[in-house]
Amino acid sequence: MTNAQVLVVEDNEKNMKLFRDVLAATGYRTLEATTGAEAVDLAIQHLPDLVLMDIQLPDIDGVEALTRLRADDRTASLPILALTAQAMDGDRERFTAAGFDGYLSKPVDLTDFVATVSRYCASGKSQSSPSQ
Repeated sequence: MTNAQVLVVEDNEKNMKLFRDVLAATGYRTLEATTGAEAVDLAIQHLPDLVLMDIQLPDIDGVEALTRLRADDRTASLPILALTAQAMDGDRERFTAAGFDGYLSKPVDLTDFVATVSRYCASGKSQSSPSQ
């Protein structure tokens, strides 16, 4: 779905540039946040088609930001994916149990990244894939 808007929440400048460039090259508009609080504000203001949420952020973590978004009627149904370097056994299940619609581990495989973003933007709400 071209022209969909994706909120990327990432505090690492190099990762942010990679995600922004890949999304822009594949037809997506991006919003960028480097903190959890900023992500919550931008999501409420813009209601993006998808939120890609880093977990380890400098203020509130991604799980707390998710909790705040799920508690607000305006953003409760936004598809939100955990985008994290936390890729230990059980992390996917932990983030899904916390309320994330899906999970992408860093470093990302760019082909899977674009396919996952496309699937979530096209479907609106989650459709988990076996590889994600």
